[in-house]
Amino acid sequence: MKTIEAIIERTSDGAFSVYCTNEMFNGMGETAESAKNNMLEQMDFYKKTAIESGLSYPKFLNEEFEIVYKFDTESLLEYYSGILSLSGMEKITGIHQKQLWSYLRGRTKPRKAQIEKIEKGLHDLGHELMSISL
Repeated sequence: MKTIEAIIERTSDGAFSVYCTNEMFNGMGETAESAKNNMLEQMDFYKKTAIESGLSYPKFLNEEFEIVYKFDTESLLEYYSGILSLSGMEKITGIHQKQLWSYLRGRTKPRKAQIEKIEKGLHDLGHELMSISL
């Protein structure tokens, strides 16, 4: 199964864009989810149009494929802001919520070490949540 990497970013007007790093597909939407769906619709449309026109297209579109989505820090914080508060993010990352707010609003760009703290904190939270049974 082919794995495709796609980047999700928040645009200057507050919408979201998603684009593949090694393929030609992209999408736009008011939310990250709608941008992802838009890209999938464009992939399907491209394949159907190519078949109808007798043109070639990427063969992975005929098979199952997986898309791995990556966020830039600002977009990730924005996307999950309704789920994880900045004080909660501070607890799991060790980064002060005022600094996280600055990243969220695009006032400053996080250093690599800060990005790694955010990623580790979220992964640790995910592992902890996956170990819970009811």
